[in-house]
Amino acid sequence: MQWHKRVAKPAPMHRRMVWWLLGYLALISLAVFSVGNYVHEHAEHSAWRALLNSELDSIVNHIEHEPHYRWQDSDTLRLFYINGSPAVPESLRTLHPGLHDGVMVNDRQSAVMIRETPQLGRLALVLDINDFHELEQFATRWVLLAGVLMIIVTVLMASFGVGRLVRPLSSLARRIDELHPGVPGQRVEVDPRASSELYVIANALNDYLARNEQFVERERVFISTASHELRTPIAVITGASELALGQPDIPERARQQMQRVHRTAQGVEQLIQLLLVLARDPARLAALGERIPLDLLVPDIIEDHRHLMGDKDLRIEIDGLARVDIIAPLGVVQAAIGNLLRNAIENSGRGTIHIQVSDQAVVTLQDPGLGMSPEEIAAVHARMARGDRNEQSGIGLELIARLCEHLGWALQIQPCVPRGTCVILDLGASLPERSDRGSLPASSLP
Repeated sequence: MQWHKRVAKPAPMHRRMVWWLLGYLALISLAVFSVGNYVHEHAEHSAWRALLNSELDSIVNHIEHEPHYRWQDSDTLRLFYINGSPAVPESLRTLHPGLHDGVMVNDRQSAVMIRETPQLGRLALVLDINDFHELEQFATRWVLLAGVLMIIVTVLMASFGVGRLVRPLSSLARRIDELHPGVPGQRVEVDPRASSELYVIANALNDYLARNEQFVERERVFISTASHELRTPIAVITGASELALGQPDIPERARQQMQRVHRTAQGVEQLIQLLLVLARDPARLAALGERIPLDLLVPDIIEDHRHLMGDKDLRIEIDGLARVDIIAPLGVVQAAIGNLLRNAIENSGRGTIHIQVSDQAVVTLQDPGLGMSPEEIAAVHARMARGDRNEQSGIGLELIARLCEHLGWALQIQPCVPRGTCVILDLGASLPERSDRGSLPASSLP
């Protein structure tokens, strides 16, 4: 019996580091480009302002002090008298005094300095910067291309370097993933190129594996010893009951009780044998199977547990009993159904316990108790998955869960309306026509 939760597989560490580095480079590049562009524009404006102011000062001084001075336009620098010349471009007439960058004059980008003078009126000194802007754009494109190439090279080098850095950690994770529960002598080896931190992790894990092996071995020895010790008194009870049943003059009432004692002793003996198998080699559990008619076994289990009702106002009713055979260890089936029935009796005060066996070997047991909330049921499932012990549940739901895992069965607990609890034990994996499914891996048991 297993519960699986689908979890998205996280990205590898080296990929995360490369993506973080790429994001960092992108932010740095954006910041450098923004700051560089601002500084460049500010420096460019300062250069145009100083150049044009200086040139315009020289022109005004020559015109005011030299009557015969005439300004001659060059290829890149031209002077316009805005107030007195009809040939002034329209783009210059509306400009206020000061520097203007990027003004289109005769389809050419220009830097324009506008100045008001007392004698000459409004002057416009125009510097053709179109070629400069084209050269600037050419240089910008190459700088951007160089920046992109630098980022690509940096990312490739970082990916290679991070890959080499993370490879020992990936190797350690792979070796940990290859560990198989229940296999003794497993240890994790560290790549010689690994850092000291990985050696610390590996040593701690190896120490845990060694201590876990010791704990599992102690558990196996205890179960094996306890099972052997129990076999002697059980054999005495079985032998005594057989001798008593062999007496011809035994009263019928006493004979029925002795038959019950004999069946119970045989069931306990089989359960002890199963515990021994679980302690030594859980994979052999399915090999102990025999053909069991559930329609004949379930009534016997009910009769063996009726005494637990005592003076409670309880009844046990069989709602449906299909004729179905399964191939499984008899002691496991008796222990599983009997333990569930015992829990139903102990948790119910009055009413009717309903039991049903379907033709697919599904045993459904519904009790009239107070029932459990979804949170309590989830806690029971979690306890069974962890294998926590519960001293009030017979051999324990955790042991039933382990047996179900090895035999491919399924155990479900559901709340009933308006009250009570419904337990569904699916033994269908042990049907003869479905027995090719086999048992589940024995990796979950020590």
